[in-house]
Amino acid sequence: MAAGEVLAVTAGALLWDRAFGEPRRLHPLVGFGRVAQGLEGRLNRPGSASRLRGVLALSTLVLPLVAMAAAVEILAPAGVQMACAVLVLATAIGWCSLRQHAEAVAAPLVAGAQDRAQAAVGRMVSRDHRQLDDAGVATAATESVLENGADAVVASLFWYAFAGMPGVVLHRLVNTLDAMWGYRSTRFLHFGWAAARLDDLLNWAPARLTALAYALCGHAPSALRCWRSQARAWDSPNAGPVMAAGAGALRIRLGGRAPYAEGWRDRPLLGQGRTPGPGDIRAAVALLDRAVLLWLAVLAAGTALLWLVPYLGVADGH
Repeated sequence: MAAGEVLAVTAGALLWDRAFGEPRRLHPLVGFGRVAQGLEGRLNRPGSASRLRGVLALSTLVLPLVAMAAAVEILAPAGVQMACAVLVLATAIGWCSLRQHAEAVAAPLVAGAQDRAQAAVGRMVSRDHRQLDDAGVATAATESVLENGADAVVASLFWYAFAGMPGVVLHRLVNTLDAMWGYRSTRFLHFGWAAARLDDLLNWAPARLTALAYALCGHAPSALRCWRSQARAWDSPNAGPVMAAGAGALRIRLGGRAPYAEGWRDRPLLGQGRTPGPGDIRAAVALLDRAVLLWLAVLAAGTALLWLVPYLGVADGH
């Protein structure tokens, strides 16, 4: 792919997502999730072969769609290919959706409607939202914005830039399966192993680029210090750098004790400073917005540099 095409498709997809958001009906990932749920119900059985069946299920669901994306990119006319790329990337990123979910928590918190804020944050995180006080709700929502900024936005932009439509499709589908199967429960410990490990691999570079972007777009000294000293303590190798850097960039404290279905967990502390409030949910959204704009600026600068190289070579020749 030409650098100009990458920039045009990325800008087009971001504008499309910002203008229209996610499809309200017939969302491709919703349909994919239903098929995945049905296949998991057939293949996921206790026993030593559960991990192998998980690999088979992942391959059956993902590889044909990645192959279709590659075929469109190779065989379709340029105009059709670019239009498809914009739609695929716009469907993969969750920039507008993440903003809407975050505001659905922040606005009730500001208004003092704790029940509404709890219900809204329950749609963002897996913890027991009914036991969260206002600070716990704000912390959960802020953590979700920072982490999903990497998983649902920057990672898709990264994989389109480096692997085109097949890369976007591969990442988004694997990430969806990890969200469905990547649990350390009795049911999914072995069956979901392949989805969880592949998702970790695909998100390794995007997570660190997101952490760097958060640092550059926020309070950099604090972000870099927290990333370096705190990220390893978090249980996810990719969420740790993202959330530590994001918390440091916003100069707030994340992590700590939180309620889940199985009970309270004592999680490592990330960041430094005060406990988050409603304004910090919106600040996290603004930090992600700046990170996305930084990504676009880097793509634009790279495109301009590649365009100028031949002319610089001619000038040197004279």
